[in-house]
Amino acid sequence: MRTLLSNLDRRTFDLIATRQWPGAQRVLPRLTRSADHGLLWFGIAAGAAALGGRPARRAALRGVASLAVASATVNTLGKRSVRRQRPLLDAVPVIRQLTRQPFTSSFPSGHAASAAAFATGVFFENKWWGLALAPVAASVAFSRIYTGVHYPGDVLAGAALGAGAAFAVRGLAPTRAQLAPPARPRAEAPALPGGRGLVVVANPSSGQRTGQRPDRAAEVHAVLPEAEVVMCDGPDGQPMDEALEAAAERARELGGALGVVGGDGTVNAAATVAVRHGLPLAVLPGGTANHFAYDLGIESFAEAARAVESGEAVAVDVARFRTGPHREGRYFLNTFSVGVYPELVRIRERWAGRIGAWPAGVLAAWEVLRSAEPMSVRIGGERRSVWTLFVGNCQYRGLGFAPVRRHDLADGVLDVRVVHGGRLARTRLLAAALMGTPRRSPVLGEARLPRLRIGGLGDTAAVAYDGEVAMSGGELTLEKEREALTVYRLLPD
Repeated sequence: MRTLLSNLDRRTFDLIATRQWPGAQRVLPRLTRSADHGLLWFGIAAGAAALGGRPARRAALRGVASLAVASATVNTLGKRSVRRQRPLLDAVPVIRQLTRQPFTSSFPSGHAASAAAFATGVFFENKWWGLALAPVAASVAFSRIYTGVHYPGDVLAGAALGAGAAFAVRGLAPTRAQLAPPARPRAEAPALPGGRGLVVVANPSSGQRTGQRPDRAAEVHAVLPEAEVVMCDGPDGQPMDEALEAAAERARELGGALGVVGGDGTVNAAATVAVRHGLPLAVLPGGTANHFAYDLGIESFAEAARAVESGEAVAVDVARFRTGPHREGRYFLNTFSVGVYPELVRIRERWAGRIGAWPAGVLAAWEVLRSAEPMSVRIGGERRSVWTLFVGNCQYRGLGFAPVRRHDLADGVLDVRVVHGGRLARTRLLAAALMGTPRRSPVLGEARLPRLRIGGLGDTAAVAYDGEVAMSGGELTLEKEREALTVYRLLPD
């Protein structure tokens, strides 16, 4: 069988070498050279990361990680385990041959492995992007036979190893689809084909770091042509509170839903109105971070539009802080904090894109702990010295003092994390950040609670919630309202 397969491999190689392939002579030799050392795929990944949004960056990262695993496997195990000579070039026209011939083992093809790994990894994040890359990956793999440096069997084995590497990476780091927030509890919401009955309040200034403002109405109508769009907080817009109240009244008249385009602060304001009026909320991510939308599983206007048109929705928790039992208080969908936590997150996010999440977390901890002083508060009736008190609406994942994501938006708990002050607290916390084990540090306290009381804040203490800052002194009560908000979200099949 081994001899039979070897003979078949050689005959197929000779058949490809002696055949004329229209147009291939201009393209394939250049394509195979561009893929040397993975440069073609690194270039595609860099372009996607620079020009695309968060989904493109995630797909690029998964593709590169799969390529790295495939390359390491081929060069450490594949080529050292099977020693196979390169094909003889007698049958390959000279014009096709590479100027510099490879000298390593022919089996398996590293170019084919890298191409298959990158395309498969991208496919796992977005099947359409992966399918678009498939012809390029197949052409790179075929070019190795066309230029005479590999047998067809080498290419097939390399492609299989590359696809296997992408599967291995997916097993170690599950995709967004595998880690999608639980589609429960499902909630009733009207299906609005074309967005008919949806009244969207858009904040044109959200997510803009330059003076140029996008045409939010055009963006919404591109995916939901029959939705009504109201602009707020702009030169031609209403104040946000007035716009949201008017939009909610209009949505109730139509029997539809309230929509919002903006960042987390704008979404917070819209959610407050939606809860008060008993309306479902459609969140179209238009801010810088879009924490709530991304944790919900909505990363684009198109995804939000499909959920609105199909009527797919879930009920999620909201949290509220207030100064007294009879006060209305304020809602937060993501986080509430006092102390230095907002500054820590600001520094970390500013540097994370340049140096990576872990180094940025260390830098943020150092900067904050170097300049900040702890504050005295009462937590649950006990006086404590703390640098920061973080409270998340539902449990967060990530570093102990700087969590970043949630998996379940209806778990019924407040995620409470306290960075304590005291002797050597700065040194201990920085050491925990350097070792990547902040959860084990005695400086960090964590709890999951349905209700929390905070006192001793002074008359004008600054609190941060969902990217907004407010002054709220005295004693605060934080509590959950379970499944109080209905939001549109695509449900798994």
